[in-house]
Amino acid sequence: MNDRSDEPVQAPTIEFPCDYPIKVIADSHPELIESVVMIVADFDPTVTHDKVRHRPSKHGSYTSVTVTMRATGEPQLKAMFEVFKEQSWVRMVL
Repeated sequence: MNDRSDEPVQAPTIEFPCDYPIKVIADSHPELIESVVMIVADFDPTVTHDKVRHRPSKHGSYTSVTVTMRATGEPQLKAMFEVFKEQSWVRMVL
């Protein structure tokens, strides 16, 4: 048996540029989808509403919004995640 516990675990690498889905889980409100799209569009101006999917939670308190954007690199994604973290209505970004 080969014990691989000593081998370092490497994070999967992403080859940029690529299409990258961002999922935002947030408090449900009427402007939520537009708010998420506006933030993503600041980092990828080519984002359109046809690249957006959304689904409310069972009781409607939260909504998950997934936007597929064109990611150009790690700095772009990190900066966008920081902007989402600053929003009081955002609960999680994946």
